[in-house]
Amino acid sequence: MSEILSESGKTAPIRLSDIGARLRAFRMGRGLTPEAVAASLGISRAALYRAEKGEIPKIETLTRIADVLGTSLPSLLGVGVEYVDTAIAFFERMRQIEEEAEQIIGLFGPVSYLLTSDAYDGMLQEVMLDAIPQGEDASRAARQSVDALMAVLRQRKKWYKRRQPLIVSLIASSDIERFLLHGVVGRHDLPPATVAERRRLARNEVKRIEDLLRRPPAGVQIGIAQEPTPATTFQIFRQRDRSTLAISPFRLGEQPNVRIGVALITSAPEPMRLHEDIAQRLWNGALTGEAAADFLHGLMDRYAIDGQDPSSHF
Repeated sequence: MSEILSESGKTAPIRLSDIGARLRAFRMGRGLTPEAVAASLGISRAALYRAEKGEIPKIETLTRIADVLGTSLPSLLGVGVEYVDTAIAFFERMRQIEEEAEQIIGLFGPVSYLLTSDAYDGMLQEVMLDAIPQGEDASRAARQSVDALMAVLRQRKKWYKRRQPLIVSLIASSDIERFLLHGVVGRHDLPPATVAERRRLARNEVKRIEDLLRRPPAGVQIGIAQEPTPATTFQIFRQRDRSTLAISPFRLGEQPNVRIGVALITSAPEPMRLHEDIAQRLWNGALTGEAAADFLHGLMDRYAIDGQDPSSHF
């Protein structure tokens, strides 16, 4: 398709259900239990549950909740730009937004998580554990955060398989090259056998994308962008009555970053339009279909693992 975008972003009214969803995401991002937040606010667990469902009784309550969660009232309300400073909160917000999305357009490297295999999940969890600094005092908390993040990601994939919204996945060729060359690693001092296994698993995922390009399922479009791409990833979510843009510094591929950064979520028309333009430009110049599949196959030949037939298909 020559056009992947059809309308400009629209500013949506504030919805109480969205406020409750953000409350839950920020709470999860802080690693707080519902009981802990309710106790800090001096309310019952049931009252907090109702708030996370969007039953917000007073603006004063929202202000107190924002203070407890270390965020701002505008972010909790979703006014203008929503700032999200933890990976768990960000990917939980993605899960919430995706549940209502009819189309997802994304530049998220090295490949769109929603299109990865189930085996990728196990590898990704190992990689994020690798990235925890050795000797870190809070390593137990960091491991718990990885478990919580993987639970959110698996929920996203489960939802995608069930609903299968339209998806346009833009993939940077440079990301694929690094993916094949290094595999998915959290640091570069891993044993050679581990690196070789991660490279093999990375090749499996690239082969999966090649297969999707040759035999695309309904509603899936993939483009390989060969020109330079933005350093930050972004996704555009088309919903029935609005569009939402998410810009993220968090990475799930090689050298993942799920620890430091601030993601932005907005429905404001100007950033939406600007990112639509970027997505359209990348799509217009991208390799698609058999040409993209052949390109990926050539990269797999170029970065063949020692002792493996370069042209072998997994």
